[in-house]
Amino acid sequence: MTQPILVPADILESRLRGALEAAGADAPSVEACTRALMHASRLGVDSHGVRLVVHYARVMGGGRVNPCPNLTVRRTAAATAVVDGDNGLGHRTGYAAMAEAISIAREAGIGAVGAVRSSHYGAAGAYALAAAEAGMIGFATTNTDSCVTLFEGAEPFHGTNPLAFAAPSGAEKPWLLDMATSSIPLNRVFLYRTLGLQLPPGVAADAAGETTRDPEATRMLLPLGGADFGFKGAALAGLASILSGVLQGATLDQDFIQMDHPTEITTPRGMGHFFLAIDPEKFGGAALFAAGMAAYLGALRAVPPREGGNVMAPGDREWQVEADRARDGIPVDPQTAAFLGLA
Repeated sequence: MTQPILVPADILESRLRGALEAAGADAPSVEACTRALMHASRLGVDSHGVRLVVHYARVMGGGRVNPCPNLTVRRTAAATAVVDGDNGLGHRTGYAAMAEAISIAREAGIGAVGAVRSSHYGAAGAYALAAAEAGMIGFATTNTDSCVTLFEGAEPFHGTNPLAFAAPSGAEKPWLLDMATSSIPLNRVFLYRTLGLQLPPGVAADAAGETTRDPEATRMLLPLGGADFGFKGAALAGLASILSGVLQGATLDQDFIQMDHPTEITTPRGMGHFFLAIDPEKFGGAALFAAGMAAYLGALRAVPPREGGNVMAPGDREWQVEADRARDGIPVDPQTAAFLGLA
């Protein structure tokens, strides 16, 4: 096992910005990518954190991703819009699209925004959280390249296709759910390869479709729910594909160039995303919503845990990790640390 090193957040953020600038990204792209990657690394989503800067620098250098995109926004109806990311970094497209959704929701009560001609945008929770920080309920999803088999399937079909929701919780940290519809995110397989760790049982399969714990032998993931209940994860993955790919006329899972393709880094992938913002003020009212969230979370956290258990609301674990890492530093794998000049 290769041990990560601990880096203070401010130093890590500075090195990350420098690496993106050196790769040719313009200032808005640097800001958005840094914000999204640091979000993931602070909250313990290491598979989608700063380690991805190595990949982003590579694909910007190869031409797959436009380091200086010209984003455009097309308002399509009272509560809808589409953002064209000009094949730039998905983080820039993602934050721009959620900002548009929030703006629309302040007028219409709800804002639904699609994104086209985008690229990998990291952790979906970063964009749902942006809505919650603006006092809105947020939802973000994307589809991506095939790496997850269907329930009782023997070949990859869907991507890991995350679903992320967030809701403001008054003075507390937001309620935050960010989940892959696969058993685990594919980037966790890449991370475990780097760290020399075995995967948990029942989450991945080899080229023959047999389950494996070896990240080097992994050729596909199982859908959320595994061998017995994977039909649930496969259906949720389809929801992400419909909203992000079919609805936008963007690339479908099975048609994507693989994110980690060893040589093809020149052709844009044409990713689509979908974002939703809901303004509580336009429903029961912001004050009523805040009181309801406080009552809901209080009741949830008061449920007695089973012996040795710990009852938590979605996001509670991440906020504790954020506090721990603010104190102790953020773990960075040796390959990424070397790329950032930290090792």
